Amino acid sequence: MTTQPDLPADLPHQPGLPTRDAATRRWAADAAIAVAVIAIEVGGTFASAHWHHGHATAGVATYLLLVVGGASLIARRRYPVGVLAVTLAVAIWPGAASQVQLIWLALIVAFFTAVQARQRAAAVASLVIGYAASVWPPWLIGSPGHASAGFAVRLAVLLLFLLAVAEVIRARGQRTAALEQSRQEELRRRAGEERMRIARDLHDVVAHNISVINVQANTALHLMDRQPDRARSALTTINEVSGQALVELRSVLGVLRAVDEGAPRAPAPGLARLGDLADTAAAAGLAVRVEESGQRAPLPADVDLAAYRIVQEALTNSARHSGGTKATVRIVDGEDALVVEVDDDGAWRPPGRSPAQPHGTGSGIAGMTERAAALGGTLQAGPRPGGGFAVRARLPLHGLPQGGGDR
Repeated sequence: MTTQPDLPADLPHQPGLPTRDAATRRWAADAAIAVAVIAIEVGGTFASAHWHHGHATAGVATYLLLVVGGASLIARRRYPVGVLAVTLAVAIWPGAASQVQLIWLALIVAFFTAVQARQRAAAVASLVIGYAASVWPPWLIGSPGHASAGFAVRLAVLLLFLLAVAEVIRARGQRTAALEQSRQEELRRRAGEERMRIARDLHDVVAHNISVINVQANTALHLMDRQPDRARSALTTINEVSGQALVELRSVLGVLRAVDEGAPRAPAPGLARLGDLADTAAAAGLAVRVEESGQRAPLPADVDLAAYRIVQEALTNSARHSGGTKATVRIVDGEDALVVEVDDDGAWRPPGRSPAQPHGTGSGIAGMTERAAALGGTLQAGPRPGGGFAVRARLPLHGLPQGGGDR
């Protein structure tokens, strides 16, 4: 039985949602920003009243407004528009701006938050309202007690600059989010491909060896009383094949878990082990002849493995479904591609119609096709005109889409 690390049951994590730790960190950061803004606004106002005796002195109500506006920033991520409205109301409160020079600080923080939250309409509206509340209409500019034309222009330039900076920050944030999403999708794609590869390896290992074990077990059951020597030989084959299956399964599962590093392993599957496949198929009652042509050279590891697995699966299908007694494996090593052919002499039956496997799924041919396609190759499989079944795969040796060494 395998165990998994305990996870909090009350907060299941879903992609795209912040975890509990991330939410806590965000809340702490927002609280720190709110405290800093309040301290700057209140401290600056208090210091200005002592340094500049000619300025209007802020009252208790003004300090309360500063605290309310700064404290609202704690909820700026969750309610960006609401916090923007609160800080704007505080900034344009009658008489507050003349008493507090830093009263716009909380509004600026809320404005940037709204832009980043894609509430651009509300952010622009806050600029317009703030500007209109700070500068009288054009026909009153220059009148006593009202803003001058120079102030109106400087304020407009400043607000446009803030808007431009906020848009730049928002665009960079969107690009970062898009890159992260692309990275996550790439990781999911690779994980899916790795799961498919492991599933193919498990299918090849289990199907091939279980077929031999099934045949030998039936032989042992029928001959146990009449021919104990042959039954013993069948049981010996079962013992050897099951041991090989365990070693190969451990190698495949080692991709998922780095355990049993000291356990013995069989050599890496490849065409150098065709003799082992032939011997195993012979134990299942299928005589295999191997023919090789071309100048053999070191193959890329993924091509070598794919060729081995295709031969293994083709022989397994021959033993399980064809009912034949002979099979021929041809390996043609060309300049640009490795060609693998497996022919048998049986009357092949599709999985699901074979007496030995009445409920087969037929995933073997699909798995072989996927292996060839993953290397940019092709695979054809079907009944031969003269009887039997044929599998032919062409695996490119150069310019592979996935890893692989040079010849």
